[in-house]
Amino acid sequence: MNNDLIITLIKSSLPEAIIGYHEFRGELTFVVKKEQITQVAEFFKKNTELDCSYLSDLCGVDKVETEGIFEVVYHLYSIRKKHRVRLKVPIPAGNPTVSTVTDIWRTANWHERETYDMFGIRFQGHPDLRKILMPEDFEGHPLRKDYPIHGRQPATLRNVYRKDEA
Repeated sequence: MNNDLIITLIKSSLPEAIIGYHEFRGELTFVVKKEQITQVAEFFKKNTELDCSYLSDLCGVDKVETEGIFEVVYHLYSIRKKHRVRLKVPIPAGNPTVSTVTDIWRTANWHERETYDMFGIRFQGHPDLRKILMPEDFEGHPLRKDYPIHGRQPATLRNVYRKDEA
């Protein structure tokens, strides 16, 4: 399915959910209202023309310093139709929460946990939202731009590195 047809389908089916869209080097991106991400995600998966059955990645982006927001970016792929689509959801920095899409794509479970751990973005309704990469006593979110570059890590991390060096 070519991008023009996807744009037409989305604009006619979900006009209230889409803030904007753009195409760059053949890659199509839709900007979605955070309140409607589950509706849009479900449409992309269940619509037979789109058939985006695979969530290949979900990640966070810190734009707090420049735009006052975080973004959650969803990379979708249709295995049968062989097309890719990106969804971006802007989230206010003061309340970094968005609904989970784990009921739509099971692989979102791990991606959302990583995004929570690295950026502090909470996914409402997630079945097991807890750290996945950092130790439980790690303070902060290391991929946020406001995370201090120079500082002391929790004792558990220091002990792990000491054991590896020996």
